[in-house]
Amino acid sequence: MKKMPARTYDRILDQGLEMLSVTGLSGVTFGALADAVGMSKSGLFAHFRSKEDIQRRLLGHADALVAAHVVAPAMAEPPGLPRLTALMRRWLGWTRRAGLGGGCPIASALFELDDLDGEVRAQVGAAEARSRALLATLAGEAVADGTFRPDTDIDQLVWELRGLYLGHHVSSRFAAEPLADQRAWTAFEALVERYRR
Repeated sequence: MKKMPARTYDRILDQGLEMLSVTGLSGVTFGALADAVGMSKSGLFAHFRSKEDIQRRLLGHADALVAAHVVAPAMAEPPGLPRLTALMRRWLGWTRRAGLGGGCPIASALFELDDLDGEVRAQVGAAEARSRALLATLAGEAVADGTFRPDTDIDQLVWELRGLYLGHHVSSRFAAEPLADQRAWTAFEALVERYRR
C-alpha cells in the first residue's frame, strides 16, 4: 500500500469525517469520498484496504477531535464536579464547535451498528466504553471530594449522563428542537442536585 502525502491524507480524513457526520457510516463509500476529495476511486483504493478501513480511520479521526475539543479542555478544570460539568458542557453539541456539518459520528454509529458485528462495531464499542470510563472517573472524583454522596451509584449516574447526551443528540439533530441545549442543561443540573451530598 502506497504512503500518501500527509496533506492529502489529512484532506481525505477531514472530508470523510464531514461526510460521516452528515450521512453516517453507510454514506461513506469509495465513490462518494473520491468525488468529495477530487480523486479517482482507484486512486483512493490504492491507499485504503477496504470501506471498513476508511470507516475505522474516520472514526479514529472523530475520536481525536473529541479528545481535542471536549476532553482536553475539560481535564484542564479542577477535579470533581467542575471537570465533569466542563466535560458535559463541551460534549453537548461538540460537532458544531469542531466545525462539522452534522452530528456526532460515534453517536450515530451506535444506532447504525447496534445489530451488526465486525471491526468497525468493535471500534465504536471501544470508544463508547472509554467515554463511560471517563464519566465514571470524573463522577468518582466528585464522590471523593465530598460533592456527591458517598453512596452514589456511579454506574447509574454514568448511564443517565449517557442518556442525556444521546437524548440531546436526537433532539438537536433529528428533531431540530430549538431548546435542546437548554433542556439538556436543565436535566444535567437536576441530575447533579440529586447526587449532591
